[in-house]
Formats: sequence, C-alpha cells, structure tokens
Amino acid sequence: MSSPRSRANMVHVYNCHPYASQQIVQVEQEPGLVCCGGGALFVVASGGCKVEAYSVEQEGCPLICRFSTMGTVRSIQHSKTGDYLVTIEEKNSATYLRAYTNWRYQAEGKARVGVRLLGHLLRGASVRGGVQMEIIEIPLSEHPVAVACCSVTGDLLVGCEKTLVLFTLRRPNQQSLQSQSPWPNTQQSSSQSQGQTSSSNQNVSILDFERSVIVHLPKMSLKQVALCGGYVAVQAELEVLVLKLEASSEPQTPDDSSDTNTCDDPLEDQSDLLLIPRQQELLGDRAKDCDIPVSIEKTGLEDKGQYTLSYVLFRRFTPEFFQGCSVEETQLHSLQLYPLYTSSQSASTEEPACVFCFFSLPNAGYLYSLKGGVELLSAYQYPEKVLEAVLTDHLLHVITKNALQCFTVRCAAVAARMEDPYIDTTMKACPPCSLEVCALRMQLFIGLRSVCVYGRHVILLSAADMETPDESERSTQRRELKKHTTLTGIFLAVGIDPATTPALESFLSRPFLSRKWTISSPKETSAAGHGWNLYVVDTVSPLVLYREMVEYSRHYSETNPQAQSLRHLLSEAHLLLCASSLQQSSEGNHTVSLQKDADKQTEGQTEGQTEGQTERQEVQEALRQNCAQLGDCYSRASQKDCHQALPYYRMSGLSVTEVLVRNRPLPSSPHSYGLGFLFYLKHFLFEETEQSLSQESADEVIDIFSQSDPSEIISVCASPSMTNISPARTLRIFQHLEATAGVSVPLTITMATMMLRLDDLPQYTQLMDRHPEMLLVYGFIDEPRLLLHGGGGRPHTRVRPTSLTRQLSKSQPGLLVAGMVALHENNKAQLEQADHIFKELGCENCLLVDFWEATLMASSQEVVIQELLFRLASVYIERLTHTNSGAHSSLPRTRPQRRPLKSADDLINSSSHYGSLYPWLTVLCPAHTTNFQHQEALHKLQSLLCGPSMSIGSVLPLLERLSEETLWGFSLHLLCATRRGQFDSSIEKLLDRCPQAIIAFANHHLQDRHMALWWQKLLPELCDRTRAAADNSILLAALKETLVVVATETSPAQFLELIPDDGTASYFLPHLLTCSQRHLLA
Repeated sequence: MSSPRSRANMVHVYNCHPYASQQIVQVEQEPGLVCCGGGALFVVASGGCKVEAYSVEQEGCPLICRFSTMGTVRSIQHSKTGDYLVTIEEKNSATYLRAYTNWRYQAEGKARVGVRLLGHLLRGASVRGGVQMEIIEIPLSEHPVAVACCSVTGDLLVGCEKTLVLFTLRRPNQQSLQSQSPWPNTQQSSSQSQGQTSSSNQNVSILDFERSVIVHLPKMSLKQVALCGGYVAVQAELEVLVLKLEASSEPQTPDDSSDTNTCDDPLEDQSDLLLIPRQQELLGDRAKDCDIPVSIEKTGLEDKGQYTLSYVLFRRFTPEFFQGCSVEETQLHSLQLYPLYTSSQSASTEEPACVFCFFSLPNAGYLYSLKGGVELLSAYQYPEKVLEAVLTDHLLHVITKNALQCFTVRCAAVAARMEDPYIDTTMKACPPCSLEVCALRMQLFIGLRSVCVYGRHVILLSAADMETPDESERSTQRRELKKHTTLTGIFLAVGIDPATTPALESFLSRPFLSRKWTISSPKETSAAGHGWNLYVVDTVSPLVLYREMVEYSRHYSETNPQAQSLRHLLSEAHLLLCASSLQQSSEGNHTVSLQKDADKQTEGQTEGQTEGQTERQEVQEALRQNCAQLGDCYSRASQKDCHQALPYYRMSGLSVTEVLVRNRPLPSSPHSYGLGFLFYLKHFLFEETEQSLSQESADEVIDIFSQSDPSEIISVCASPSMTNISPARTLRIFQHLEATAGVSVPLTITMATMMLRLDDLPQYTQLMDRHPEMLLVYGFIDEPRLLLHGGGGRPHTRVRPTSLTRQLSKSQPGLLVAGMVALHENNKAQLEQADHIFKELGCENCLLVDFWEATLMASSQEVVIQELLFRLASVYIERLTHTNSGAHSSLPRTRPQRRPLKSADDLINSSSHYGSLYPWLTVLCPAHTTNFQHQEALHKLQSLLCGPSMSIGSVLPLLERLSEETLWGFSLHLLCATRRGQFDSSIEKLLDRCPQAIIAFANHHLQDRHMALWWQKLLPELCDRTRAAADNSILLAALKETLVVVATETSPAQFLELIPDDGTASYFLPHLLTCSQRHLLA
C-alpha cells in the first residue's frame, strides 16, 4: 500500500446524462471570483470590492444580499460550519485576511457593520442591540497565499508562502467552550442555521478565532491548502503533502521540542543549478521519509495542550509535456480534502468515517483515501487539458476550456466497507474500490474559467472574450519573443550584428509591448449581451441517473449478457446508489439531532421528512433491484468472480424460486447453468434456512444438480428446504445414480428416506439392512441432515428431527442414539440440540437418558463429562423419587416402561465413570428388594458415586430430596459421607442402621492410612455396643472379626493398651496370644 507506484485506470465512457437543467444567474457586473456554500452563491465583481450572495436553492437564483468588502478580494471561501466567509484582500499594496460573520443579516437592509480585531469582541451593539454583520481582522506576520475552512469543525487554515497558521473557531457566547479542548472542535462549531432572519439578541451568532498552531515548511512554496477533521493538505507546483494534526490534552513542558521533522543543515544555495526532481509517492508511515521538513512553532498557548504532526501522504511529480499543455503549464491544482459520513453518523456532530484527498494535474487527477490506511483509489486520465476539478460524494466534476464533464468516484465503496464489516463476505458485497472509473456525457460551454459545487448545483463561470491574467502574460511573452526575433533578423540581413553593438542590444532587450499597450480597455456591459456568464447547472438525482444507467445496460444485456462492460456499468450504478443512501442517512441523522435540540417540528419539516423517507425507500428498492442484476451477471461469470453471485442475490431479497426463474438456461443451451448460480444454490441448500421450496422448484433443483454436479445430489436432497420434493421421482434419479456411480452408505440411507416417505416400510427395512449399524453411523457423520435439520453444529440454533429420525426412534433406537453420539463427538450437533431432538420425539425419559449415558462413555471433554454426570445424577434421583420401590407394585401403570439400552452392569463394565459397587452396598441393599426400574436407577446412581469422576459437592444438594429412612436412601447419603472422608460418623451410622455391613465397609475403606480406625474407632464402638447388648450375635461377630484384624496389624504392647479394664480381659486373651505369636515369628 505504501510503495511508490503509478496506476492509470482504464476509463469507460457511457452516454448517460448527469446534468438535468441549467440557468443563468442574473449578475449585474462581470464576476471575478465565485464560491458557494450554505445554499448561497457568492460572487465578487471583477476587480471590485463588493460581494453579492444569490440563493442557488430557489428558482431564478434571487439575490439574498450584497455587502462591500474593505479591499479588493483576491480569494474567497465559505465555511459550512459557522456560516462565515473568509477573504484575502488587497488595499494600498497591502494584503489582509478577513472573516465576515452574520452576513445573512444584510438581507434585512441594515447597513450596520462591526469591524474588530481577532480576539476583541464588540461589547456594544452586537451584544446589546443586536443584529449586524461583523468583519474580523486576522493579523498575520506574512502575506497569506491561500485559505481553507474545515467543513467538520469550522476551523480556518491560512497558508503563507512557507508557513501554515491554524485558527480554531470559537463561540464566546457558549459557556461550554471553557472546558473543551482546541482540537477537534466539533462540538464548538455547530453550523449556523441558514436563512436566519430573527433580530433577537439570543439568535445572534458571535464567532471568533484563536490562533492555535503555526507550522513551518521551509522547503515548500505553498500554492493551495486544504483542511478537514485534523488532516492538513498542502500543495506546491508539483508537490502535495498531507499531514495529520492532533492535539494532546497534556500541556507541553518547556524542555519538549515541538519539531516533528526538522532540518538542521539546510541545502546550500543551488540557484545556479537546474534540479529536476524525480517522481515520488510515499504513503502512510513512509511519507515521513520525504525531504520536506516540518516544524511546529510555539504560540504561547501550550498550557492548553500541545500539537503533534504525523506524515500521511507525499506525492511529487515531474514536469511533463502533453498535447495542449506545455511543460511550464504542468502544475497541480484543485486540491481538496473531502469527508464522508456513514449512515450511522451525523454530519454535524461526529468525526467523518472517511476522508479523501484529491488533486489534479492538467492531464490527470488522483484520488486517495486517508483513513484506515492510505490508498490510491483512482487515477483519472483526462482527454484534454483540465482547468479545475471538484470532488463530490457522487461524481467528480471537471472543466476544460469548452466543456463540463464528470467522472464516477469510489468514495462510496470505501465508506461501505468502513460501515459494514460484512462487506466482501458471503453475506454482503460491494464493487471494489479499484473498479475502473467511467466518464459520463459532457456538457459543452464556451470559455469556462472556474467551477464550484453545492449539493446538486454545479456553478460555472465562463468568459469567452477575455484571457486570464496568466494566459495574457504568456501571450505577451510570446509576442515579445516573436518581435525580438524579427528585428534581430532584419539587422543581421543588412550586415549588423546586434551582439557587437551594446546600444542595439539594449534596444532589443526592451519590451516592445508595454502593459498599457497590451491591455485593452474594459468593454461596456450591454443589455444585448456580454462575454461572460454565470451558470447554475443542476445534476440529476442519483436515482434518475441510476435508472438511465440501467436502461443503458440493456444494450449490453441483449447483445452479450456476460460482457465486462455490463458488469462494470451495473457496479457504477450500485456505487451511485450507495453514495445516495449514505448521504440521505447522514442528512436524516442530522435532522433528527436538530429536532431533538429544538424539540419542535413544523408542518413543512414534516412534509420534507415524508419526502425524504419516500426517496430513501425508492433508493433502497433500487439497490435491491441492482443487486439482483449484479447477481445475474455474476451467476454466469468465470471461476474467478462467480462467488459474487451469492452475496448480491442475498442483498436483493429474491427468493430461491425467483433466482431459479432468472437463471433458467436459454433455449440455445438447455443444459448450461452458470458457476455463480450453482455456487449460490449450494450455499442456500447447505445452509440451514426456514424457506421451503415448492415441489416444482425442488424437483427443478434436483434436475439441475443431477445434470451439473451429481456428487452433491445427496446433500441437496437432505436440505430442509427440499422437504416438498417428489419422493418417487427422486428415487428414480437415485437408482440411476446408484447404477452408474455404485453403492454408497449415504445414498442408501437417502433412498431409504424416500421409501419411508412413500410409506413402503418393507423396502425401507431392506435398504437399511444393507449395511451394518456402524457403517450407517458413518453415513450420518457424512450427512448430518439425514437425522436433524437446522443447527449445522452452531450452538443456540433451533433443530428439528427428520422423518428418518422419527422412524429410527421406533424401530432402531440404538442406531439413533449411536448416530446422535457420533454427531456430537464430531461437532456436527451440540448437546442442547440433541436434547431438543429427543424431546421433540417424546423420548426425554428414555432415549435422552440413553444418549447421555452413551455420550458420557464416548466424550473426552471434561466440561461435557461434568455436565452429563450432573444430568444423569438428577435423572436417577428423579426416578428413585417417583418410582415405586416395592418389588411387586399393585399400582396400575399409565404407560409401559421401556428398558434402557444399557443396564447398570453394562455401564459399569464399559465406562470408567461408573465405578464397581462397594461390597457393603450389596449387604446394605440386597438385590430383588425393589422393582426393576427402581433397582436400575439405584445401582446406576450408586455406581456414579463409587466412580472417580462424580463431584460430590455438586450432587449433595440433589440428595437432600432423598430421606435416610429407607436403606437405599441411607446408602446414598453414606456413600457421599464416605467420599468426603467422614469415616467416624459413617461407622457410627452404619452400626446404628445395619451392623451386619460394618465389616464389609471396614474391609473396603479402612485401609492404608485409614487402617488405624480399626482400633481407634471401630473397636471401641463395638466394645461399647456389645457391652450394652451382649446377646447381639451380629455385633459379637463383628467384634470378633475386628479383633482378628487388630491382632494382625498391632504389636502386643499396643494390643494390651486396647484391652478394656471392665473385667472382660479374658475375652481378648486368645487374640493377644495370636498377636504375640505373630510378633515372635516376625
């Protein structure tokens, strides 16, 4: 992007009419300078000191007001923000810079004018009484060469020969200015209402300027400047430099340097050498490598902040000769910085999303985009010498000596991509920024001199019988040279050499055509006619020009529908509509903001809004039509561009049926479908959509793919949009495909689906039995839409089961569960989507749980595992709560209970998450004491709690619903307590509820580091309980088993300490003897 290059775009020429009408402004005196803005045309009489303002928005351009200036105006500019005029004037050989504010009040016929210096407000009539125009003198240390006003902030940039001075627009009557930073000045400089005529004091707009920064460019001779939203553009004869000026809120310290690129060793005087610079283009950060030093001068306002400069663009040209323009005439002109807002922005309150820089040579113009990366958008090659050019968001207007011509621009393409991130995707498209420009039909005039534009009004100044000062001077020089050559030849013919005679040489060096001889006396302006005219040419609306382009494009579509010119012309029309849509949205946002500020709406405004809304609707409808036409072009395009058909058809709002009709092959090629159309059709069918095709359209789609791409016909048939397809007709196509391409699993499943839709269950079963279930699962992985419609693996997307899924839930539930698990594990379906499918089938109490159990066995994702463990624990607890725990229930069953696909034993043997049941659980809850469903749920839940994966903390709140009164409920609570390491309390509870299970419990849990609990907890508990119930054989047996373990694991001394002192020592002596013998043997 930043490498130097020269790109000459091919220019297409189309015979479309961009201009609608023209009218002549009735100006009394010959115009010298013209400019426009704020709905007004400002005319400065040639050589005079008077400015006349005419309304360009009213028929006939009536005079608004006229006022006198304090000197001869040499340059004039209007600022949209602040509604003021700034002039460069001459008087008594001195040059002045002045700003004229509140000029509209001169329309009331009041002659009161206030004159003041910059920063000195008038405290008298302008504040107390009232309405008057003010002339602000802006003192400068150098002569101003050019001025520019920022359309965003209203700030003023003054270019002197080697210096730039920035003045910030201020509104002293607004208290908010005291707390606002000097740049950007968007909030401070909101535009003044046009046509303001109220004379009340509160409506007076008091403006002032503050000198903010001075920039020195010692190696450039400034000719023209431009300013927009912090961007500063400077133009010399053959050089353009664009800078970004930014303000920092932190004050600058005295030691800080304000130079951004200074030159400590300036080049020595080389006036005796002729240096021809080389062409150069530096973009972005590389622009700082140019040889133009820039420095910032301190202004004494550094306590309010400091400014920094960064290089944006540098372009240098070499003088060249081309037809109609000499090398000396090769100079840059028409420098312009142009802002463009997106549809979500307001042109009065926000920084523009895009800023463009335009400048022109006599034979070529250049348009750059500055924001979001500096890029050359277009290079315009003019057919003849161009005098001036003006850029707008729709068109580029240029004038030659005898014609007004316009070219298309690419500003809307840049703005569209800035606004919408979905541009250049499968969702939306826009013609590229690099699209070749085109020239539209020109309008002929005589002697054009200058051009300016306001809205859709192009103002032209023509002067057919006069020469510009530059042309007059060049003509005089040519006549002088011719006369000098003639006289020299005469002297040489008679033998006299003027070079040898000083007197003759001095004589010949004098100008023979003095200024008073060559300048003719001014002609009297007569009523019959004069040699100058001031035109206001109205351009047609973008909608009208679009319709003419569409009409013009029919010539190409009839002769060659795939012509490149047809696509280019429709792309031009698209960008034209985009620019119009952006402009309408920006103006609409500005209108809404003004209404909020005013909190008032008139009937005229309401009518204007209605007209604006109607026009916006027409533009949007035209955009949809244009997108459909572009989709048609790209539908038959080459492999390189065919993908563009998809986004354009989507933006058109056409249904698939309508697109099918537009792409039916011509009679001359009955089986030819464009690549772009097939690309669009595939994306529509492969993406999940709620739009279903009719049987006629669905059958046509099958025919298209059977002819063009048979390998995709299975995926096409599985699309949810094809639910209305004719099954018998499609089955014949599949049978033919199977005969030619061979048998495949997805094809077999698809054929079985067609049989199912024909209610031919025997044939359906025969086809499904062709392949083993595992191969059928692979077929589902290859084409997930055989089982479910919607989703496509995306979360939070609604899905629904297919007819095949419903049949499998009845006839082959195991295959259905295996297929859904495979889809989940291959990221073809989310867990929530599978849940929804089983709920739609009414199998949330059986197949859904089977799916969870199978997915738990297959999944390796920890998040999914924990989620499934929690869900399964909840289901098992729910079943335990609501199923009858009796072995033979006498309650009637409302519906038969289907056995699960996997029993508890199957899960324990095949899944690591299901642990083997602890032995004491069998003692505590023996088998066949509950019904089958209850026992299966209990064993599965106990197995989960015995496994390594279940988080006990997550299941505890669920277990609170279960009572400990039943042994199976008690077993679950005891399992949780044991998993949490609460062995002491578990031993006590187990001895209380089921002492026969205590030895099995101790043998399983009281091992290794918990072995000491045998004699520290279990032995004392058993001694106490047998002492209280000596005839309890269960406790005595448990005590005997415990003593055997204690005698094995302790020393004789430890065992002696454990014998109670209650007179029962004789009971423990045999075990003590065993302990002593074991110890001796060891």
